[in-house]
Amino acid sequence: MAEDEIKENPPEPSEEEKNQEAPMEAPPITEELLLPRDTILSAGIHIGTRMKTKDMEPFIYRVRSDGLFVLDVKKTDDRIRAAAKFLARFEPAKVAVAAARLYAQEPIKKFCEVTGATPLIGRFIPGMLSNPLYPHRVDPEVIVVSDPRADAQAVKEASNVGIPIVALCSTDNEFAGVDLVIPTNNKGRRALAVIFWLLARQILRERGELAADKDPTATIEDFEAKISKEEEEET
Repeated sequence: MAEDEIKENPPEPSEEEKNQEAPMEAPPITEELLLPRDTILSAGIHIGTRMKTKDMEPFIYRVRSDGLFVLDVKKTDDRIRAAAKFLARFEPAKVAVAAARLYAQEPIKKFCEVTGATPLIGRFIPGMLSNPLYPHRVDPEVIVVSDPRADAQAVKEASNVGIPIVALCSTDNEFAGVDLVIPTNNKGRRALAVIFWLLARQILRERGELAADKDPTATIEDFEAKISKEEEEET
């Protein structure tokens, strides 16, 4: 299998893995997580790729026998809390969220609908942040990207104009230009739905718009990409 295929489509955990390997998939948790451990593991949030960068080493818990690097779910949890606190400080419409990757587009649309953020879906047009003459220019105060490599143009422009960048990063990502990293599987359909749902929930709680023991009306399933086989083959 080509290395690009490995990076683009990391295997989802099998039922056997969920049932047998779960105790080894992540370090023991002594503090309560934002979601039950089983929910996090079954979504594959902790599953990285068969590549790792030096930047991501502090967030990697172990490497599996099949060569996939496994992320530390406690560190993911900590970063979601930190990112939510940070993003909640901004006016909702001044938070832009970019997604070129297909599986991230539906989660981001729903995230923006729930939180009031501004979606930047699909190909990021050069000049969208930096060219004052571009008719569809946006002027956010912070930007979230689903993958700093897939969304490289957004990262480059935001960095050039001094806009803080929050990025979902897997084991194969580098941090150039990124201000706040959320370590997670940023390629899996279910993982992206769970991460963006959880981040949306935490932002609403930080703003005081949602009680600490309540969830948004929109469910994780609402955040998950609904993509036909034909659409997948076209990408």
